Amino acid sequence: MLFLPTWSIIHSRVWKMQIPYFARHCRVVTFDGRGNGKSDRPSAPDAYKEEEFAADALAVMDATGTERAVLVSLSRGAERSLLIGASHPERVAGMVFIAPALPLPPAAPRSGAEQAFVTPHESYDGWQKWNKHYWLDQYEDFVQFFFSQVFTEPHSTKQREDAVGWALETDPETLIATQLAPRLPDEESVRELASRVRWPVLVIHGLDDAVRPHDSGAALAEMVGGAFVTLEGSGHCPQARDPVKVNLLLRDFACPPTPSRRWSRGKSRGKRALYISSPIGLGHAQRDVAIADELRKLHPGLEIDWLAQHPVTAVLEARGEHIHPASAHLANESQHIESESAEHDLHCFQAWRRMDEILLTNFMTFHDLARDEQYDLWIGDEAWEIDYYLHENPEEKRAAYVWLTDFVGWLPMPDGGDHEAFLTADYNGEMIEHIARYRRLRDRALFVGNPDDIVAEAFGPDLPLIRDWTEEHYDFPGYVTGFDPADFADRGRLRAELGYSEDEQICIVSVGGSGVGADLLRRVIAAFPYAKQRVPALRMIVVAGPRIDPASLPTHEGLEIRAYVHELYRHLAACDLAVVQGGLTTGMELTASRRPFLYFPLRHHFEQNLHVRHRLERYRAGRCMDYEAETPETIAAAIADEIGREVDYRRVEGDGAARAAAMIAELL
Repeated sequence: MLFLPTWSIIHSRVWKMQIPYFARHCRVVTFDGRGNGKSDRPSAPDAYKEEEFAADALAVMDATGTERAVLVSLSRGAERSLLIGASHPERVAGMVFIAPALPLPPAAPRSGAEQAFVTPHESYDGWQKWNKHYWLDQYEDFVQFFFSQVFTEPHSTKQREDAVGWALETDPETLIATQLAPRLPDEESVRELASRVRWPVLVIHGLDDAVRPHDSGAALAEMVGGAFVTLEGSGHCPQARDPVKVNLLLRDFACPPTPSRRWSRGKSRGKRALYISSPIGLGHAQRDVAIADELRKLHPGLEIDWLAQHPVTAVLEARGEHIHPASAHLANESQHIESESAEHDLHCFQAWRRMDEILLTNFMTFHDLARDEQYDLWIGDEAWEIDYYLHENPEEKRAAYVWLTDFVGWLPMPDGGDHEAFLTADYNGEMIEHIARYRRLRDRALFVGNPDDIVAEAFGPDLPLIRDWTEEHYDFPGYVTGFDPADFADRGRLRAELGYSEDEQICIVSVGGSGVGADLLRRVIAAFPYAKQRVPALRMIVVAGPRIDPASLPTHEGLEIRAYVHELYRHLAACDLAVVQGGLTTGMELTASRRPFLYFPLRHHFEQNLHVRHRLERYRAGRCMDYEAETPETIAAAIADEIGREVDYRRVEGDGAARAAAMIAELL
């Protein structure tokens, strides 16, 4: 498949929602068109003739050894696709046109502005901004306006931001040159090229396209005798805004899946569940395995496959769980989160937004698996991509579906300003609309906790209170620790099993399963000599976790550094103090085991600073620390103050996994 460049206002990243998926199913070629990205920006209009773009595409095919390809074009790419077919039909295996921009009736909304493109105006409103002089004077405003017309769908903030960013990688002079370049003049010139089409054609067009009329796409499909698909509610770039549907249409057209060679009659099938566990940290894995164990008690013989990635797979492998081979195709979410972090700083909401192509890639992996294999039940523990794209494409639901989460509501950080508050409210609003329209999609929605654990804030202006809405739409099994705190009532025996003597004061330092906590580990390690002076019996054990190399951390005499520790919660239950990041799972494990702890929420991490802190304060658990304000000396003082302290925490239930499993088991 050759994904062609479109207008030079954007580059090949416009295909980011297609490339990873199709690269698993066929050979994919794409490139930055002249005028943007990594390609040159010639100044002469003749350099942007459509024949030049077509020649570039053929040169790329030659350079990559691509004899034939399905050509996929977007908007202005339609003309160069037809030119390639007309001059080199032997290189074309098929054509897909998405929102083709060709001189076919009816006229485009900007047709009047195009005729006066070089004429200055006293004012520029709407499509009058399609003007050489306005571009030179107010380029960024034009770009903002243009992409508001490209993405007319509600809640398209990320797609618009992406496109504006790509447009700012070129300049108005380049775009003016592209606009002055000669193009096909009229319908007859299109018809002449279309008459040479001798291969399968698919045309996809959004009914709400505000840049190129939907009926012009229908006219092209009729002209070439191709299939035509209308996307109701979609705008000019559905491959970005409705990528699942577009990907499935492209897949069926260009490289259809092979039919399964095996089928089982319904009554002969054993019960099967597919469990999708969030890879951000290890906490989800611990509770998910506990729920899975309880499900098997209620449904003996239940087969559970796991769609998961590192570091979750480390827990699953240690437990002997079956990780589905399709997991190898998942794009790495933990690596992305780590790449977004700075020194003990992770802007969680923005990092999640910038993970959109990873989430789409992973949904497509899930989709192919769920299409090819029969499951009675899907369980998604904060599997955001599954939940979002199922609500965007509800027809893709094929099994009972359970959604689990331990927080509800994106919340802005105080220094995010009005823009972040707008964005979080917009994301929350879309989620609320999804649930209101398709309440049937989630057969069970479980909040891992209790109603009082929910923050008191609203989802945003003119949106409901988070707690009120969550109580209406979720069930509450209580918190799921993955263990029964009563099992550790005899701490002396537990310490002996783990090799901790009674005359030692054990301090466990852990930052979970991601690599984001390395800076906190280093600062606590620096505090060790000072803490040892204050607490002579101190034995500090630093757990690097599966994504931090222990050899990368500094050390001191008497300090122990370990890599991944299986069943770390047992060590936490045995310790005299823990120093941890601000994640919920470790904090609640320590709360359930009634151990004192210091916790350092990541800066800008809304979940740790708002949702988790609210819950821990409700349990009267832990001492919240500010990484920016604390030095090794003050951390050492806090360790000395807290180690071995008797606590008065609110009790954490020990049967959360069983209660969650009972709610899920009804669906089987």
